[in-house]
Amino acid sequence: MPKNVMQEDAEKIMAVAEREALRLGKGLSIAVVDSGGFIVSIRRFDGARPMTPMIALSKAYTSAVMQRPSAMLKPWSNSDPAFFSQVSTMGHFPIVATGGGVTLKRDGEFIGGVGVSGGTPQEDEALAQALLTELGYDTDFAEWAGAKGAADGKH
Repeated sequence: MPKNVMQEDAEKIMAVAEREALRLGKGLSIAVVDSGGFIVSIRRFDGARPMTPMIALSKAYTSAVMQRPSAMLKPWSNSDPAFFSQVSTMGHFPIVATGGGVTLKRDGEFIGGVGVSGGTPQEDEALAQALLTELGYDTDFAEWAGAKGAADGKH
């Protein structure tokens, strides 16, 4: 089995995302990246605002390279904003601590990330989680150690 999300996987993700965007009546953008954060597919559906593809890409990138859903980074960004602001600029794309980014994990292997942008924060997160569930990706992630270390000053 591949150690990265493949184009075939990305097409399935896009099909579910498009269906859900139409159901919500929202112009959304969806990004899929491999485990290294490199773009596999990105789409800006009809009606999506111009910045949403880059926001979706940042969410996907974050979830892939940090190996945790982007929302799980919020406690770290809140508890140590100076350090987080430095880390957030170290990659090819910004590291963000917000909902709508999920890590693609199958059989315990990290294979990529997906980012959703264009809805409300709750809609982006709900759609991202629905993709994982419908397509059979793992949804269990241990608390990220950085969140604990940030609280006590250890990085």
